[in-house]
Amino acid sequence: MVTIKDIARESGYSVSTVSRVLNNRNDVSPDARKKIEEVVAKFNFVPNNNAKHLKQNNSKAIGVLVKGISNMLFASVVEEIQRMIEKTEYTLVVSYLDEDADEVEQAILLCRERKPLGLLFLGGNPEYFHREFSGVDVPCVLVTNRANEMHFENLSSVATDDIAAARCAVDQLFVAGHRRIGILGGDFDKSYTSHQRFLGCEQSFSEHGAVLDVEHCYEKARFSFGSACRAMKRLIGKFPDVTAVFAMSDVMAIGAIRALRDLGYRVPEDVSVIGFDGTSLAEYYNPKLATIKQQHQTLANRSIEILFGQIELKKEPIHEIVPFEFVNGESIRVIDER
Repeated sequence: MVTIKDIARESGYSVSTVSRVLNNRNDVSPDARKKIEEVVAKFNFVPNNNAKHLKQNNSKAIGVLVKGISNMLFASVVEEIQRMIEKTEYTLVVSYLDEDADEVEQAILLCRERKPLGLLFLGGNPEYFHREFSGVDVPCVLVTNRANEMHFENLSSVATDDIAAARCAVDQLFVAGHRRIGILGGDFDKSYTSHQRFLGCEQSFSEHGAVLDVEHCYEKARFSFGSACRAMKRLIGKFPDVTAVFAMSDVMAIGAIRALRDLGYRVPEDVSVIGFDGTSLAEYYNPKLATIKQQHQTLANRSIEILFGQIELKKEPIHEIVPFEFVNGESIRVIDER
């Protein structure tokens, strides 16, 4: 079994630094936090019980499983959850997973190791839930993905309508006059979120009388800057006359813009770009990124309120959809392709 000493040795940092990252302390450099979280995700590490954890187990621990170490939306949601938890008698246990990891398998391990009273899943794959979730016996809330069709008595959800939101994003590109539209997204055969957003793209193309040719205009990437940058270069290679790109996250969009600039393209003069999530980075990037804004505060607040209701009042599962909004930045140019 992987221990905190193994994580320290693999990351090159001290045990005390690793411990501070695992406990979400602020007195850690961004580089150290990033490296340690990568190692934690690589090994699917959940800390063993020690004296402090045993004390937490006897109090009121809430577990949070975060899929994707580069997901800036989830970082904002976790920060908001931490602020809420600090006002209560509960404690927070946060586990970071790779975006392709089996979050339900890790939840079962977390329940065995830390005995939380409830769990929050930030991101999830329905396939894993259908196959394994019966092994989780504490109240849970799936955040950003819908769980209303899973019909588990201990699973609620607070989500954005990914299909409608992605359709809205691509609609903005069509409205701006673009017809040669490329898409950067995850592997929709493996990623539920990517699949939902892909369905929204298909709907938008269809509504505007266009055909979404996956082989020609879709390029797969992980939800990280580097992967998106490389994917954008591949997309340009097979679709050199693209005039607009929808990236399925703000992180992907910014990675794509880096690639475009490396290749000599200007944004938005040569290629327009729209992202998804509405992170603070999108607001302060140059150019200011057009994006679909998810309401991270509402997602966090309602997920905690619903989870507490299930834990303390034994309420029935609740499934809510949180509205999104289009934020018109500076990264879309209006053209006339008629």
